[in-house]
Amino acid sequence: MNDQTVRMALQRHWEASDVSDFEVEHEIYRDDAVLYYPQSNERIRGRHNIQESRTVQPNKKRFTVQRIIGSGDLWVSEFVLTYDGKPTYAVSIMEFSEGRVVNETQYFADRFEPAPSRAHLVEQASKGTVPRNQK
Repeated sequence: MNDQTVRMALQRHWEASDVSDFEVEHEIYRDDAVLYYPQSNERIRGRHNIQESRTVQPNKKRFTVQRIIGSGDLWVSEFVLTYDGKPTYAVSIMEFSEGRVVNETQYFADRFEPAPSRAHLVEQASKGTVPRNQK
């Protein structure tokens, strides 16, 4: 699977996630995939169990992908996950094997106010954008 094919599969995955199309959302996973949430110390084994865990999740959720980076068997997606109208910043690290995700780790972080001590050093980024170096 080349990088362009993986990128397209990831875009399809996140688009399906955004509209709660659970069948398409989980096509990207191998049957023996493992999903890990470090903050809650949860590990979910198997594509079927990963899909069911998301199907039974009661909150209304939306996904806004900020960027997808990676190559080969390692890919990172940065996105805003909105649960019931509350945005949370998230990172998904996906490891591929045989063209499908075999391991995924997801990290979540809430917004916080800028620290006054560094106010003279920073600029405000557009809400929800990923900062990039500009020439």
